[in-house]
Amino acid sequence: MKYPALLSFEEVFPQIRQFDTIIDARTPAEFAEDRIPGAINCPVLSDAERVQVGTLYKQVSAFEAKKLGAVLVARNIAQHIETQFIGKPREWTPLIYCWRGGNRSGAMAHIMARIGWPVVQLDGGYKEFRRYVIGSLAQLPQQFAFKVICGPTGSGKSRLLQVLEQQGAQVLDLERIAAHRGSVLGNLPQEAQPSQKAFESRIWDKLQYFDLRYPVFVESESKKIGNLRVPEALMEQIRKSACIALTLPRTERVRLLMDDYAHFVADPALLNTQLACLSYQHGREKVGEWQQMATAGQVEPLVDELLLKHYDPAYAQSIKRNFGQFSTAQILDLADISPEAFLQAARQLHQDK
Repeated sequence: MKYPALLSFEEVFPQIRQFDTIIDARTPAEFAEDRIPGAINCPVLSDAERVQVGTLYKQVSAFEAKKLGAVLVARNIAQHIETQFIGKPREWTPLIYCWRGGNRSGAMAHIMARIGWPVVQLDGGYKEFRRYVIGSLAQLPQQFAFKVICGPTGSGKSRLLQVLEQQGAQVLDLERIAAHRGSVLGNLPQEAQPSQKAFESRIWDKLQYFDLRYPVFVESESKKIGNLRVPEALMEQIRKSACIALTLPRTERVRLLMDDYAHFVADPALLNTQLACLSYQHGREKVGEWQQMATAGQVEPLVDELLLKHYDPAYAQSIKRNFGQFSTAQILDLADISPEAFLQAARQLHQDK
């Protein structure tokens, strides 16, 4: 094969894990929004440089823009080779891509191929990868048998998924991928949600390598997790799949939520900001009472009342309406939130697969 080789994503994907390095040559901002899973960012133009070259192209001429671009691209590629790749052996195999046209990745691929590395450039770049992901997510979920972990807020669904994964089960933890716990109080203060594109790419990456012979455990989610939308075909397949109904005494659910939402316990003002979002459902007077409880440090009775007045009624309506097999769900009782209880439940489910 002559290098640099120009291959489509369909050609590259079957061997994508054989590449030593996947290089995203786009700007840091483009990379941050989404990228091929496992890629590293080696921008041939920074965000500011890309704007600079684009402005020169529009306001002066393509010729002047290309001259400046050549200087910046050559300088940046040289720096990447010197700082990151100078020690790579002749057999090192990189896959390089940029946005679409191939100018940025093509420049890097050309120089690396002249050095002697067997470089592959992705034809169509990130845009072609994105097209492939969208197409896959419209078809791929239908191939899997999902087992849906159901249960009201605080019943330990996410913890059970984590233990199932530790036991070797196939788990699609959408809340972990979305960096959100799914409810109005579900945002994670130390972690921002990914972009919608990145969310979909990460889901695709998980599904792509699951074994079709075994079930995939997933939580009973809403169509949106925080600000992110679950892909339609995936949501449809999950909602018509077999269900497992997880039960846990309410006192234990309160304990679990106190653990999981410790940041709210420590910051009543933050909790009150989120509680304000419930005003349209429960009225300002009731939400004001809850906010007073939070300010007074009465978080445990507050959590108990939120379960009773808000979360449990909402769950009861949603689960029956959206999950067709819930009426025949396998019942799985947890006595408490000890690690032993979750381990026993996970082993039972994993053995039953």
